Amino acid sequence: MDYEDSLDRALTETPEVGDAADRFQVPAPEVRPEGNVTSYENFQATIDRLNRTQEHLLKFLQSELGTSASIDDRGRARFTGDFRQSRVADALDEYVESFVTCSECGSPDTRLVEERGATVLKCDACGALSAVPDR
Repeated sequence: MDYEDSLDRALTETPEVGDAADRFQVPAPEVRPEGNVTSYENFQATIDRLNRTQEHLLKFLQSELGTSASIDDRGRARFTGDFRQSRVADALDEYVESFVTCSECGSPDTRLVEERGATVLKCDACGALSAVPDR
């Protein structure tokens, strides 16, 4: 078997790989008002999907929404005040853009690392290091 035949065979047997946006879906926030508190019901599922700490995301959402928040014993985030689903979703989209997706290749395969005393976003797919907002 020559090179061209081997290459053709390899290409036909290789599964199609979708881009990062196809395989990376952040769950839409499920929020529910409870008196003067808004409960983010699927907060833990969001944390698991984003592969970030709940403290980091919670701190960001508190800042974006301009309120205080806590995590209850069921893993839900609870925000003081009445917030619509769209408002929480917009804040979550901002978080994903700033702290999850790579600015170079768009991959969600990233992690936050300390580099010379600063927190940066390191992409496991392309190796890029990107500055993240100071939050």
